[in-house]
Amino acid sequence: MARYTGPKSKIARKFGEPIFGPDKVLSRKGYPPGQHGNSRKQKTSEYGLQLREKQKAKYTYGVLEKQFSNLFDKAARSQGITGEVLLQLLESRLDNIVFRLGLAPTRSAARQLVLHRHIIVDGKVVNIPSYSVKASQLIGMREKSKSLEVVMDALSGFNHSKYPWLEWDQESLSGKLLHLPERSDIPENIKEQLIVELYSK
Repeated sequence: MARYTGPKSKIARKFGEPIFGPDKVLSRKGYPPGQHGNSRKQKTSEYGLQLREKQKAKYTYGVLEKQFSNLFDKAARSQGITGEVLLQLLESRLDNIVFRLGLAPTRSAARQLVLHRHIIVDGKVVNIPSYSVKASQLIGMREKSKSLEVVMDALSGFNHSKYPWLEWDQESLSGKLLHLPERSDIPENIKEQLIVELYSK
């Protein structure tokens, strides 16, 4: 199954943000990679800014080009503001929900949990990271997976109240998608309107 497996710190430095999670290299080198990364910045064109936002969104959510294009087409056909709907579709992916519930420290770790059949949706194992979670569906761990060290470490001290569209039950280690998040509730630093403009050309 295809996914980005290249150097993550290099990508984080390109955007100047820890889009894959905490990054020691980014904190030491807060400038783009390459021989001239720390020299004078060149002015980026309008197209370059739009492309940059699309790439940032793709890397942030771990989505490849074809998947992202399909999600945008779906968002464009849906009611509502296209850019916001696009982010809602990305947020409702199963791997992202697992990450938001604190069951994994990063989205890539959440993807691993899903692929390795540790995650259940409404009591049934789902091993498709791109699975679109619907409102009121219950997401949790298989009974034999609840004691995984990576899960226990991720949950330790995790603040579940920061995502108001999700409900968490500590006793059962499961959560529920209450509703799709409002744009103001999504913490990602993505200018979705630039993505819409890019695809509108």
